[in-house]
Amino acid sequence: MAGLILKIREALNDMKPSEKKIADFVLNNTDEAVGLYIGDLAERCGTSKASVIRMCRALNYEGYRDFAIALASDVASQKPDDGVYTDIRAGDDLETIIKNVCHNNKKSIDDTFDILNCKEVERAVAAIHKAKKIDFYGVGASGLIALDAQQKFIRINKYAWAYTDPHLQVTAAANLSKNDVVVVISYSGETKDIIETVKIAKEMGATVISVTKYGMNTLGEISDIKLFLSSPETTMRSGAMGSRIAQLTIIDILFTGVASLEYPYIKKYLDRTKEVSSKKRYNK
Repeated sequence: MAGLILKIREALNDMKPSEKKIADFVLNNTDEAVGLYIGDLAERCGTSKASVIRMCRALNYEGYRDFAIALASDVASQKPDDGVYTDIRAGDDLETIIKNVCHNNKKSIDDTFDILNCKEVERAVAAIHKAKKIDFYGVGASGLIALDAQQKFIRINKYAWAYTDPHLQVTAAANLSKNDVVVVISYSGETKDIIETVKIAKEMGATVISVTKYGMNTLGEISDIKLFLSSPETTMRSGAMGSRIAQLTIIDILFTGVASLEYPYIKKYLDRTKEVSSKKRYNK
């Protein structure tokens, strides 16, 4: 997948000064950076080859060669800019609000697609597929995503539960085992209660899957499987609208991946839950 330039922008603020200097150069001189040898890039930035390698690894590339190939691919596939995330301003007319919200949500999904690592998704799907029990943890807006995940996975007869209260989270985590999986949802990856809960889950041997913004964050660092999303949070977008859409998309991907693997087995559960749910509707 493409997305190197997007990854650099997302991770920029978390980089060390020498790494950030190189990243800034690449962002501001993309065409020039393509094709540069590692020594040439280091010289242009006034840094060392070691700093270049560290920047590449901070972006989850094994070395400069992989980074250079991704950069060339990104430039070759570059599309005309379809606009940046647009903040919601006081006094906007309704037509503008509709346009901006739809644009921001669509861009969140598109950008998440560009940076989502297919191999990590595959590992996450396999872990959930084999799990005896699945816990979903999130607080605030991320807690709503956890509840959505619970609703999806219980439809296919998975032992899944969402915990949105920090006290219940640590209690649940203390009763996990090596056969269980925890999916932890946090846009920042720095929520104190969530980090404390994950440490308990890891002590119990559970596999931890994190859903966070792209870049360096504490939750990602201590997770076994890392699923990144992209969605800058602007000043007036209450309720984390863009990140919520991206998080929901990742949950949908995990659910569909697991359901696809188990379809011959879980089809009866999908049919059964559809049937009982339909009885809750009024007949016209």
